[in-house]
Amino acid sequence: MTYHPKSDFITVMIERGFLADCTDYQGLDDAFAAGVVPAYIGFDATAQSLHVGSLIQIMMLRWLQKCGGKPITLMGGGTTKVGDPSFRADERPLLTTKQINANIAGIKQVFAAYIDYESGDDTQALMLNNAEWLEDLNYLDFLRDIGRHFSVNRMLAFESVKSRLDREQSLSFLEFNYMILQAYDFLELNRRYGCLLQLGGSDQWGNIVNGIDLTRRVLDHEIYGLTSPLLTTSDGKKMGKSQDGAIWLNAEMCAPYEFWQFWRNTNDDDVGRFLKLYTDLPIAECDRLGALEGSDINEAKIVLANEVTKLLHGKDAAAAAEATAREVFEKGGVGDDLPTLTLTADDVSDGISVVQLIVRSGLAGSGKEAKRLIADNGAKMNDEALTDAGMVLQAADLVTPIKLSAGKKRHALVQLG
Repeated sequence: MTYHPKSDFITVMIERGFLADCTDYQGLDDAFAAGVVPAYIGFDATAQSLHVGSLIQIMMLRWLQKCGGKPITLMGGGTTKVGDPSFRADERPLLTTKQINANIAGIKQVFAAYIDYESGDDTQALMLNNAEWLEDLNYLDFLRDIGRHFSVNRMLAFESVKSRLDREQSLSFLEFNYMILQAYDFLELNRRYGCLLQLGGSDQWGNIVNGIDLTRRVLDHEIYGLTSPLLTTSDGKKMGKSQDGAIWLNAEMCAPYEFWQFWRNTNDDDVGRFLKLYTDLPIAECDRLGALEGSDINEAKIVLANEVTKLLHGKDAAAAAEATAREVFEKGGVGDDLPTLTLTADDVSDGISVVQLIVRSGLAGSGKEAKRLIADNGAKMNDEALTDAGMVLQAADLVTPIKLSAGKKRHALVQLG
């Protein structure tokens, strides 16, 4: 990256590692110098929460506002009905309007932790739903006024589409329309709110360029696109996934302690990079912490876990998670904030197997996996190795909570309600 920006926002994007590409560095830099730049990212409502994989985009909107821009979070109430085919092998399952609206309600909870929607000034964020303009489109008018600006030849050449067709995997007409609808979102946001910039992951490059091209053709307005890299961890895993599945941002789907622990378990080589991307700490401090070696890097990981958890769940939740971790790992005790499985008397009326407990507490995905964990000496109960996969616990065994462990880093409490 050889461009030397004048604006704070593009400087931050480059220095902190957010920038993969930009449609026009000079033009966008000048736009930031000229005044408040409204910029948006779209989030489709395919689940009741976003996961850590979306956090890089949320942090981009946060930094945009901190640098004097105006964030627009666009909920995909309309586009979720179609489903983004970008780099997917198959079609997304179709959701009902009721499911989509429930998912949007869940997703919205997270944004207020990162972005200010109530500042009352020019940088006050907006939260919008593209169902507002997509639901009532007249199909024939849309084809005539918007569809005529799209070249099918060009759309087929986009890597997100081409890669699927090259693998001879079906791409439905429904999905093919997604990129047109996303382009139309950018046009409408520019027309209604003066939006000048779309942010997104690098897999959205083709969709972003389509929106820029459409807006130029229809409104003759100059707008911009900026993408972030698609992140993988240093060992090649997709960001946001753990061995137990996605790390969700909503507390009811991923407890603050589990969220904290995910960041505490960051690979050594990723610590400095993740501090820059996912915290507000100054660059110099991120570099200092990321350069630590040996046992010292563990303290840097705790700083990372605390800072990221503090942003999402608050200072108290971060402190409680750290206290629990120190209790569990340093003193071998039972922390107050561990994921907890609470059983009823009916659950244990005929006894309950330790295999069931491991599965129900989330330490294994299936009974087969739990049995393998025991066979491999990876399971413990109250810090003692579990060797009998046939063990059955009675209510009397649960008068005091028990601690289950899978390996050295994953723990849960089991108690009677």
